Amino acid sequence: MPIINSLDAEKEAILQTARLMLVSARTAPKAGGIDDVTAAIVYGEEKEKIAAEMEKIAEERQIPGFTRDARNVHDSDVVVLIGVRGTKSFGLNCGGCGYKSCKEFEETAKELGQDFIGPNCIFKLLDLGIAIGSAVKTAGILNVDNRIMYRIGVAAKRLGMLPEASVIMGVPLSAKGKNIYFDRK
Repeated sequence: MPIINSLDAEKEAILQTARLMLVSARTAPKAGGIDDVTAAIVYGEEKEKIAAEMEKIAEERQIPGFTRDARNVHDSDVVVLIGVRGTKSFGLNCGGCGYKSCKEFEETAKELGQDFIGPNCIFKLLDLGIAIGSAVKTAGILNVDNRIMYRIGVAAKRLGMLPEASVIMGVPLSAKGKNIYFDRK
């Protein structure tokens, strides 16, 4: 009878969880049924590139949180990236983006700020939040430790991952004896 050791089984389960998280993000409700969410699974060498970029940003900006979160990425098996094409308007003229009308928003140049491209439609950003919430709910149900991290998204954006997304968040995944994303220094 073949034997699958615990560590191999856990790594396989984490990758499967990441796949199911992408399904959850895709099927999460979207404003008007218009899906502008994009997502990817990153592991191995590409995951390490994200951590290295986070360390680089920490040094550039003198923000130790980037270094701390980079350690979490190094210690994680997989990172799920979830982004949104937020520079498209929803068409309600609600003003949530800071403009009087969607037409004014659409005519405004979309530019890269320090981390992301903006301005963004508030409904697209809400869709991003709902998709992320749905994805991490799936990870939680499957007992895979995770934490939503802005800083991962910053590094992923700088590396050109999810190129269509104006805003990206990252969710590292781990299964250890203790959740590595809490009690951090």
